[in-house]
Amino acid sequence: MSLNQYFDFLAPDDIRIKGHRIGIETVLFEYLHRERTAEEIQALYPTLSLAEVYATILYYLQNSEEVSLYLEDWLEWSHRERKQQTANPHPAAARLRKLKTERSLPMGA
Repeated sequence: MSLNQYFDFLAPDDIRIKGHRIGIETVLFEYLHRERTAEEIQALYPTLSLAEVYATILYYLQNSEEVSLYLEDWLEWSHRERKQQTANPHPAAARLRKLKTERSLPMGA
């Protein structure tokens, strides 16, 4: 099996591990930024085989420049989305935050 056969290349900014909804960015974020081993990543995502985790890491190592740009774009998109969600929370999320705040206030306040 060639390395590319482990992945579904859905779009330039969307590479998934074949047979999963998990993108390569999920595995590589754990590997690169949280410094987890392949075994630790597989334990976090038990639907992935250890071979799929290693294939993702190897794909990164063989295509580091291209995949690094892919990851930078993903991180930028994630930060923008998080800011947008914070600025415009879903009504259910806003209600939950309000309830949490009310419960943390001392009685009678």
